[in-house]
Amino acid sequence: MWEWFTVNSIWFLTAAAVLFILTVIFRNMFRDRISKLKPDQKSAKKNKFFDRLMLLVIYFSIAVIMLSFIAVIFSKEDIFSSITTESIQEWLLSHGILILAYIAIAYFIYRIAKAFVPKMVTGFVKSSGKGRHSKSWFERRSKTLTSLIVWMVGIVTGVVAFFLIMEELGQNITPLLASAGVVGVALALGAQTMVKDFLAGMFILLEDQYNVGDTVKIAGIAGAVEEVNLRRTVLRDLDGIVHTIPNSTVTTASNYTRDLARVNLDVPVAYGEDLDNVFNVINRVGKDLAADPYFSKLIKTPPQVLRVQKFADSGIEIRILGDVRPSMQWEVTGELRKRLKKAFDEEGIEIPWP
Repeated sequence: MWEWFTVNSIWFLTAAAVLFILTVIFRNMFRDRISKLKPDQKSAKKNKFFDRLMLLVIYFSIAVIMLSFIAVIFSKEDIFSSITTESIQEWLLSHGILILAYIAIAYFIYRIAKAFVPKMVTGFVKSSGKGRHSKSWFERRSKTLTSLIVWMVGIVTGVVAFFLIMEELGQNITPLLASAGVVGVALALGAQTMVKDFLAGMFILLEDQYNVGDTVKIAGIAGAVEEVNLRRTVLRDLDGIVHTIPNSTVTTASNYTRDLARVNLDVPVAYGEDLDNVFNVINRVGKDLAADPYFSKLIKTPPQVLRVQKFADSGIEIRILGDVRPSMQWEVTGELRKRLKKAFDEEGIEIPWP
């Protein structure tokens, strides 16, 4: 068994190193993802199980790496005959330390970006949008820009570290860079739709059309924005269905939650009702709702009668308007309907059949 392991130790070493790196990256991504979930979406038992599982994989890969190193050093095969303790020490001192330093620096830069970019972005967003936007807009805008900048920093530092490590391993990176340029041109020509996605995503973010947490309607689909980057926008609709929309298909973006929202409700009453009395009842209900300890925090201006909207087939429709906090229009409108029905019943005001 040991002889078989020794012969194949170089492959075990490579596989274990790759497994170790991938598991560490996946574990960090998993933790970041869990930290973004709402408390009711988290499962402590499952999260603990997956975290322990990944930790066991990390320990296992470290053990395999150590055993592989020992097998390489003490191997008697010709392929490893030139590998000695001295040659390993020499390689580690001349190249290994630099490679580890590149990896450590890249990881350190990424962690610094994750720690400080949110503060910098929040400060910039508050200074640029002060007095012009709501508090919820600042939070959503900061979250969207932070995730994008951290992602870009991670990509750039990873690519730079990769080329530096390849050069340290004795690879000539000039042909590699030239090949990357040729591949980039080929991809640009062959993947024009993706290029359009990236350009559209850039304008969506620069023009601040919508952010994570906004409720929007794009490409004919309405829902809450769960993710937005340079290539795509991810929406979750009212049924819980997740829609992935390429940014190039977004020709019109309707944002339901920018700075303020509005209660816009048409209420029908019978033709025989006294409209002055109906107006008084509706306005009273709207003011009472705005004075409610809970709803007063959601309402900016009490819902009030705007006008007689239409003479419909079965009754007169009355338009009611009121400003509320972003994303609160549906909750406030639902409560207003309930209170109007109760008040109409008490006053004997008839709501006609549709």
